[in-house]
Amino acid sequence: MDSENGKSRLEKTQHEVEEVKVIMLDNMNKAEERSGKLNELEDRADLLLEESKKFEKTSTQVKTKKRWENKKMKVVLIAVAVVAGLIILSLIIVAIVQSTKGSD
Repeated sequence: MDSENGKSRLEKTQHEVEEVKVIMLDNMNKAEERSGKLNELEDRADLLLEESKKFEKTSTQVKTKKRWENKKMKVVLIAVAVVAGLIILSLIIVAIVQSTKGSD
C-alpha cells in the first residue's frame, strides 16, 4: 500500500508540475505579446514625436510668413492713405489758389 500511495503522490506531483508548466508557458507567451505591443507603442510614440517636431517647425515658418505679410499689408495701406491724403490736400490747395485768383 505504501508503494501505491507513493505512486499516487508521485502522479499527483507530476500533474501539479504539468499544471505549473502550462501556466508558466502561458505567462511567457503573454509577456512576449506585451513586449511586442510595447515595442510597437514605442515606435508609434517616436513617430508621433517626429511628426510633432515637423509640425512645430512648419507652424513657426507659417507664423513668420504671415507676420511679414501683415507688415507688408500695413505698409501698403499706410502708403495708399498717405498718397490719398496728398491728393486730397493738393486738390484743396488748387481749389483755394483758384478761388483766390478768381476773386482778385
